[in-house]
Amino acid sequence: MRIVYHLGMHCTDEERLLRVLLKNRGRLAEEGIVVPGPGRYRPVLREALKALRGAPASPAMQETMLDSIMDEDAAARLVLSYDSFLCAPVRAIGQGRLYPMAGDKTRWFPALFPEAETEFAFAIRNPATFLPALFARTEGASFEAFLADTDPRALSWAEMVARLRAALPGVPLTVWCDEDTPLIWPEVVAAVAGTARPEALVGLDDFLATLLTEEGMERLRAVRAALPPLDAGQRRRVTAAFLDKFGRSDRFEMEVDLPGWSDALMNSLSARYEADVATIARMEGVRFLAP
Repeated sequence: MRIVYHLGMHCTDEERLLRVLLKNRGRLAEEGIVVPGPGRYRPVLREALKALRGAPASPAMQETMLDSIMDEDAAARLVLSYDSFLCAPVRAIGQGRLYPMAGDKTRWFPALFPEAETEFAFAIRNPATFLPALFARTEGASFEAFLADTDPRALSWAEMVARLRAALPGVPLTVWCDEDTPLIWPEVVAAVAGTARPEALVGLDDFLATLLTEEGMERLRAVRAALPPLDAGQRRRVTAAFLDKFGRSDRFEMEVDLPGWSDALMNSLSARYEADVATIARMEGVRFLAP
């Protein structure tokens, strides 16, 4: 059995991936892919991780966890998704790093089911918008306290991914940019699910429907129906054109009103992010999904 942990990150997927996988649970089950509801595994794994802290689970404990997580007797692939697998949003920044516990805590996951293969998948996001969005999900602290004396320009996704790779060099990682998700959504869903038949999945347009106006979505469906089947490159170009013309402005525009959050800082963070993305895409053991 292979277990894929979709880690998020915070303020990226917002459970869209889980929703479309649950909608296709029956189809995926035909391929041996099990997608349990989140209420079945999140509390179970949270308590197990806390109790074991990297120690291997006993066979009896593994059996108990699997009985709680799924009804099936066996699975070729088990997909578990939660953007707080690593930590709560308030702990995502610390020690001058993004997800300071990423290396140490991810070591705990393979020990939950030692005989299973482990895989991680997650999206990253430009810190220029990620940090304000992340701060909005915390309560009670000032923005300065939230940053924990960290210079935002020092935060690096490449450093975080490198830490995770060093902690678990044999565990495959699938990474993509949140900003690219609308263009590569079918590839993201297929990569995490591990399905050989992504074209059979339903509800793939649910995400695009939240980004396009109703008129835009209707026109996109009409264009697709009138054309021969599109390859991935053609689909991305058509999707990009429709997002540009019919995209909902409230889904793509973000007003940031935070102390010290200037245009110059956002440009600096964006430049660092682009460099990080290029570095991650070249990392050994990382499958990077890009348009």
